[in-house]
Amino acid sequence: MSGPLSIGGVDIHVEGDGAETIIMIHGWPDTYRLWDATVEALRNRYRCVRFTLPGFGLGKEQRAYTFDELMAFLAEVIDRTSPGKKVILLLHDWGCFFGYQFYARHPDRVSRIVGVDIGDPRSTRRILTAREKFIMVAYQTWNALAWRIGGAIGTWMIRSMARWGRCPSDPAPMSWRMGYPYYLLWFGGRDSYRQHVRRFEPACPMLFVYGVRKPMRFHSKAWADELAAKPGNQVVEFDSGHWVMSDQPERFNQVVSRWLLQ
Repeated sequence: MSGPLSIGGVDIHVEGDGAETIIMIHGWPDTYRLWDATVEALRNRYRCVRFTLPGFGLGKEQRAYTFDELMAFLAEVIDRTSPGKKVILLLHDWGCFFGYQFYARHPDRVSRIVGVDIGDPRSTRRILTAREKFIMVAYQTWNALAWRIGGAIGTWMIRSMARWGRCPSDPAPMSWRMGYPYYLLWFGGRDSYRQHVRRFEPACPMLFVYGVRKPMRFHSKAWADELAAKPGNQVVEFDSGHWVMSDQPERFNQVVSRWLLQ
């Protein structure tokens, strides 16, 4: 099965004909194109499934997707592209948050996890310095306000923050619509993503890769050390920024490919 399909108005791109399916989930401020080089490296052995997160695409609607809606969307993507079979999750940024939380609810649907630069959020909060906490609150509320303001100003805010964060992705698709996860995180009330967080304790094999050239940490060393100590797991450090797969695509794809073949 190769080619596009649509779920809830979101185009799902399915590439490759391998027996195992990899669900690739990007984060802010990206689209499915984040995984271009990775798909080229993996498509001969795996079925690669990717999409732009609901609400991140260009359109007129100011739509914030709730946590339950996104979990249901991911479940349908997996049901449609890998019926009755477990999948591999390849995750980055917000994709890690949503993917980890999906696993916490449906561990029977996931065979392996590759997490990129984002660790367990609960353990991360405990190790942040005052400076890191300030940076986190500042950029997240900025992106939340970008969604609330919308329009040209909101888009300028998102692109400005992407430049500050040294995001290597194409700025053309970036818009204020990509700020809704931050808006719901901080101002969602009963729909806040914080109300739904479960502890992420992967029992399946996991590869965690992270970059060190960034203004703040997104995982704790203790969490990474505990993860690495479990059989079948691996933790790999890169001399890169937050977008490891874009900063060092050749090494990233080699690390992921080799680990998957274990």
